[in-house]
Amino acid sequence: MSTENGAGQPNRMRSKRIRPYALTGGRTKPRYDLLVETLISVPRYDPSLADSLMPESRRLYERARTRVSIAELSVSLGLPLGVIRVLVSDLAAQGAIYIHPTAYAYAHDRNVLERILDGLKRLPV
Repeated sequence: MSTENGAGQPNRMRSKRIRPYALTGGRTKPRYDLLVETLISVPRYDPSLADSLMPESRRLYERARTRVSIAELSVSLGLPLGVIRVLVSDLAAQGAIYIHPTAYAYAHDRNVLERILDGLKRLPV
């Protein structure tokens, strides 16, 4: 989907903006808080599920068969972070992808924070 700009040149930016919008159905907010360092993986790979997914979601699902971060997915699939977050959220809501907890998830858990602090104190200086 290419139009011409004022100089008679093809305008390819339009299709790049529309494509991510179409991939997410216009949604920009993921269901889960997904940081760039958030790791995801596929707990039980299902070939029939993979066959039923859109090509971008299928590539994401296949790539997540080994633990991978949101940032790595964005780079390896060539999709914006926002799109990756929405697609990962959709797959996680289906139970197809496991979102590994990050330190952010434990930000208010005093026990975990004390264990982290204790581990840091034990590191050799």
